[in-house]
Amino acid sequence: MSLVNVEKREKIAIVTIDNPPMNALSAGVKEELRVIFAELHASADVLAIILTGAGQKAFVAGADIKELPKRIGNPNLLPQFMENHNFFNSIDYSPKLTIAVINGYALGGGCELALTCDLRIAEQHAFIGVPEVKLGLLPGAGGTQRLPRLIGEAKAKELLFTGEHITADEAMRIGLINRVVPTGEGLVAALTLAQKICQNSPSALQHIKKAVDEGMELPFQQALKLEAELFQDLFLKEDVKEGVQAFLEKRSPQFQGN
Repeated sequence: MSLVNVEKREKIAIVTIDNPPMNALSAGVKEELRVIFAELHASADVLAIILTGAGQKAFVAGADIKELPKRIGNPNLLPQFMENHNFFNSIDYSPKLTIAVINGYALGGGCELALTCDLRIAEQHAFIGVPEVKLGLLPGAGGTQRLPRLIGEAKAKELLFTGEHITADEAMRIGLINRVVPTGEGLVAALTLAQKICQNSPSALQHIKKAVDEGMELPFQQALKLEAELFQDLFLKEDVKEGVQAFLEKRSPQFQGN
């Protein structure tokens, strides 16, 4: 039985984690996600990926806690943890546009998984948090790094130090998510947003993502140079010809992604 399901709608792939009762991010789930995302990254037919959880209880309620006892006292876990980073990075650095639909609890590894996506939509009943400190741990899948980069050091430390859950409304207020929608409407909202995004030039979208993601990690002047290089590259693409011509002719562009 599959723990992760995939559905394609035109240029959009919907990836659903289905590991009842709370969609725990088990080793099996991560392996299936790894394979699926590798296939989607290589697919020329997919421009955007929506990631969500089955049901209405949880996006991903966290890691499978039952897998933790066997690690206690082991001094040789670093390679395993770095491999885990490689998994999360494969989503964070995806060439596709990614949207997380948080349709319930997104805790610990679930929150960290959502942080790897470009955009996040939360349903009204969702709760989000990084409670690892209550287990004597820290968020070990990039949470201590991605969260402060997204919402700022002070607020991130508050969430990391207390381990408290926050509501969808509070998460939007601090910039952790992009939108809050009524319960049950997350997927529709994500599809609507993804369809709007996919009307634009695939080349431009990929270059924008690269400029932002890589530029955030560079000194400002180096980031501007990266932007200039990517801007230059777009002027060599067919999409810019189509986009400018369509504007001049007052029609909708038909982008091909090259």
